[in-house]
Amino acid sequence: MNTATQTAGILAQDPKHYSVTDLKLIVEEAKAAAYVAAVKHQEQHGENAYCGFAWVSIYGVKGNTKLGKNLKAAGVEQAWDKSYQIWNPSGLGTQCMWTKETGAEAAAQVFTKYGFRSYAGSRAD
Repeated sequence: MNTATQTAGILAQDPKHYSVTDLKLIVEEAKAAAYVAAVKHQEQHGENAYCGFAWVSIYGVKGNTKLGKNLKAAGVEQAWDKSYQIWNPSGLGTQCMWTKETGAEAAAQVFTKYGFRSYAGSRAD
């Protein structure tokens, strides 16, 4: 069990109770899950010529709330649509949109596990 799971397990399932430290650990876990999933996808399918972008979005958090401010302090940026996003959460330098999507989906699952309304997004380049 990693630190983020232990930390979040102690807290209420309501994300508004997460501290900046908790959120940094959750973001770290989401990025690690994204990296593992993306590397596995790339090993299985190789580098595809379908270029694009992928990100994970967290919805339902207002920027002027304690949670919104804590997410910003944890390094999660607020997007134009008011969601909070991490672009290419796997951190891989691949151009393959499918690999990036796989990583973003893994990251979204982690955020969902901690009570956030989170989805992967993507677009072709």
